[in-house]
Amino acid sequence: LQGEFEMSMMGELNYFLVFQVKQMNHGTFLHQTKYCKELLKKFDMDKSKEETTTPMTINCYLSADEKTKLIDKTKYKGIIVSLLYLTVCRLNIIFNVCMCACYQSCPKESHFLVVKRVMKYLRGTLDVNLLYPKGAKISLGGYSDFDFVR
Repeated sequence: LQGEFEMSMMGELNYFLVFQVKQMNHGTFLHQTKYCKELLKKFDMDKSKEETTTPMTINCYLSADEKTKLIDKTKYKGIIVSLLYLTVCRLNIIFNVCMCACYQSCPKESHFLVVKRVMKYLRGTLDVNLLYPKGAKISLGGYSDFDFVR
């Protein structure tokens, strides 16, 4: 990177964008605890006493839901966008957040209840992080439907 960009060494990396970085002898931890706390505070979920152990109920089914009333689109979209930033280190909420994101154009109370559950789950699991072990050979694999067609 130094060949392309002007860089300077300012010490050990501790914070980058919305990531906190903790370098230890056995590996590097990436987490978003600070961002998660700020998110909960921004949407008034930081003082909630309720916490859940799972981000979504087992029998949760989201649909267009014509029965319940509409909620504020701007607030709903703001929460979804904020949660999408968390999915980088919080892989356990990707499915839930993407399911809720499908209803941004017409969010209903039932969709907001699912989003609130994700937030309550985050409140109870603030210290979840990713560990990249030192010296481990990590490979990234991928799959697409195009591979299946062949």
